Amino acid sequence: MRCTLAMGVAECKTLDMQRVWIIAGFLCAVGLLSAGVWTYGYRQALSQLSEKAEADLELAADRLSTQMQVYQEVAALVADHPALQTLEGLTQQRTAQKVLLDVADKTAAVNVIYLDADGRVLVSAQPVTPRNLSTHPAFQRAMQGALGSAHGVEEESGDRIYSYAAPAFGDFGQIQGVLMVLADVQDVEQTWRGSTDAVFFIDADGVVFISNRSDLLLWRRGVGQQGLVLPEGKTVDFASTMVAGNEVWSLNWGRYLPRRALHLTLDLPVIAMTAEMLVDVAPARRLAGLQAAAVAAICFAFGALLFLASERRRTLADANAVLESRVAQRTRALTAANSALRREVVERQDAEAALKQAQADLVQAGKLSALGKMSAGISHELNQPLMAIRQFADNGSEFLERGKDQKAGENLGRISDMAARMARIIKNLRAFARNESEPMGRVDLVQVLNTATELTEARLRDERIELEWTPQTTAVYAWGGEVRLVQVFVNLINNAADAMANRPIRRISIALAEGHPIRVSIRDTGPGIEDPDRVFEPFYTTKTVGTSEGMGLGLSISYGLVQSFGGDIRGANTDDGAEFTVELEPFEEDRAA
Repeated sequence: MRCTLAMGVAECKTLDMQRVWIIAGFLCAVGLLSAGVWTYGYRQALSQLSEKAEADLELAADRLSTQMQVYQEVAALVADHPALQTLEGLTQQRTAQKVLLDVADKTAAVNVIYLDADGRVLVSAQPVTPRNLSTHPAFQRAMQGALGSAHGVEEESGDRIYSYAAPAFGDFGQIQGVLMVLADVQDVEQTWRGSTDAVFFIDADGVVFISNRSDLLLWRRGVGQQGLVLPEGKTVDFASTMVAGNEVWSLNWGRYLPRRALHLTLDLPVIAMTAEMLVDVAPARRLAGLQAAAVAAICFAFGALLFLASERRRTLADANAVLESRVAQRTRALTAANSALRREVVERQDAEAALKQAQADLVQAGKLSALGKMSAGISHELNQPLMAIRQFADNGSEFLERGKDQKAGENLGRISDMAARMARIIKNLRAFARNESEPMGRVDLVQVLNTATELTEARLRDERIELEWTPQTTAVYAWGGEVRLVQVFVNLINNAADAMANRPIRRISIALAEGHPIRVSIRDTGPGIEDPDRVFEPFYTTKTVGTSEGMGLGLSISYGLVQSFGGDIRGANTDDGAEFTVELEPFEEDRAA
């Protein structure tokens, strides 16, 4: 808002104040809108992060329970070993000690001990002090005829020990002894220590007994507390807030733990502990910040355009007033006006370019926020065998009541087949969901393709897509990583299914050809590839921008994975659709060495 020669001082001041208030109001509105977008984006990203973290926590807890269960099973199996039945002579004791030492070496146990009913140590793989363990909680539980377990910290070495005890029964059912297996928790932690997210396990006394972050070991949690305190009881910085139903901790516990973390818990009654995880929320905050910045950039771009348009109009009005009031200086005023117009045109072009760039950044941010989407079709594959098992079980009961044992046996066989099918589906799904990068080596391509077809079988059947794939009877070994190759072929099969969404004939053909290199081709009856030269570029897609159908990353990711194995992938059009060919190097023993 400019002041012309015809305006007075009071009018100029009024216009300047109006201009200030308009700009201030616009900035406040943009700030409030950006804050709202940031809050919404943060909540959405936090919910997605929570879903992934829950799955990771369940995997970590399952892995720990499985590893600890091994020692319990060892105690139960070795308790009735013939070498432990009679320990009267020195020769018999040495034989028993050799057996226990062999068990300890093969299971990586700290010690394996056999005690009599009074808790005295009769024989052990390694020397043990004290020689009487009658007060040990695991021993007392085993003397009641059940499997006992306990954990604690060795006073002398400071090692964290988990103990399992199993009773040894005599000929008349009496308990004649107890076999105790001592496991070092640190050996169990070695397989997953240093993973991305902090995981720790708290026992019934509120002590952090197991963790992949050594800084948290033996920290404590008092009754009614949320956070943790140091082993000596000293408190540390901690605060807890709830965001969209998720618990977020603010802490300062060292450089290996996040400042702000999503906190999740999972009860593990099998090992009498509670699993907890701290997941850094910084990526969620950065994603929300990108979304808010994109919205603010668009608003400022539009505001700049409106401001420039208003200024241009008022500049033209000022030039006209100057021309009318100063006829003698018409030529010079006209030149100045033309110069001002040229500058404004350049500024407007720059503003339009900035707007287009901001819009492109917003689209990319939206694409990134859609990463992590997974198919839920496997649930249908598991529901069908469950319903069939229930039906066969009911039929088997009826046949048994009627005395038709053969028919009942047939139903039991069908139940076994259904259970094996469910186990195979779950095994393939868990293997495909692993996030670690396994080392490259020998991979059976027949098994990889079988796994990929099983993972996509539910979707292909629901969309009535015919799959032509006949596995070879012999293995075909290639150089690569099994999990990452399964991801490549799942991406190619899903892309082929997407391309045939509205086609009358929907068929996917998979062929495996041995040679040097090994070739795997996947053909479909879709519309073909629109631009084969750009098909492997990141974010290149023929699907509608902003939908949930695709982000243009699948083929780019597959291209990078195959290249990392020393192979190649290419796409081409055929007479009735498209064909993608994956070339891999055959596995050679010299290369593996």
